[in-house]
Amino acid sequence: MTIERPRHEGLDARIADLVAPTIEHLGYELVRVQISGKERPTVQIMADRADGAPFTVEDCESISHAVGAVLDVADPIKAEWMLEVSSPGIDRPLTRTKDWEHYAGHVATVEMLIPVEGRKRFRGIVLGADLDNARLRLDEGPEISLPRDQMRRAKLVLTDELIAATTANKGN
Repeated sequence: MTIERPRHEGLDARIADLVAPTIEHLGYELVRVQISGKERPTVQIMADRADGAPFTVEDCESISHAVGAVLDVADPIKAEWMLEVSSPGIDRPLTRTKDWEHYAGHVATVEMLIPVEGRKRFRGIVLGADLDNARLRLDEGPEISLPRDQMRRAKLVLTDELIAATTANKGN
């Protein structure tokens, strides 16, 4: 079975390509790589457990040690940098098809790189996705299909329903 990896660009993509095999080998799935800051950049790596179990501090430590070693050897950032490993949290980014499918029925916001139907920001109920497009029922009513390769970011909105669903799933 092939694991779908999230799409990244530029340095984020280079780092994702470097760390994803290690993360997957350890039994996790890469959710997002994001680099922030100029003087001393922070490399933020967000991951899920492949087995669906709750993400723990020990998981963060395992990924941090392994990924830190990979990045030290590859040296993709020539300046001094910091590594931050975390779980996606409840109001997680939607980066993979399985995220869009799993959270269908919940509220999400999407910000596009290029306007779709004259706008860049959307909010609505997640209807699902395939590799190319994600579908939302917008707050104002109609359904829209948004090209995933043109999304700047997409994430769940923290709602009582999402909290209840996430809490209910922790028993699984």
